[in-house]
Amino acid sequence: MTYALAFYEAPIDFARRESEEAPAYWGAWSAYIDEMAEAKVLVPGAGAGLQPPSTATAVRGAQIQDGPVADTREQLAGLVLITVASLDEAIAWAQKAPVSAEGAVEVRPVLPPPSE
Repeated sequence: MTYALAFYEAPIDFARRESEEAPAYWGAWSAYIDEMAEAKVLVPGAGAGLQPPSTATAVRGAQIQDGPVADTREQLAGLVLITVASLDEAIAWAQKAPVSAEGAVEVRPVLPPPSE
């Protein structure tokens, strides 16, 4: 089954991306992604890190809102798709994410393609 892992980070984590902590921050993420690729659970090309929430634009009907879309502690930082045998295995990969200790990782099944 394919699952989306959506990574949520606090503003301080987004700031780490461009601070003196950046090499450790990016190194942890690279190691995590490499581990998933080596385990052949990562869906190639189906994931991305996202720019900070301040760059977001939300469209709701005719209303357009710049900046952070939700006023919450954590904001969506990126996502990947993985293919694993079970929800338990998807959760195990989520628990390995560098953000899992201070942020959050949402694990959600991906809808199957529509049948034609």
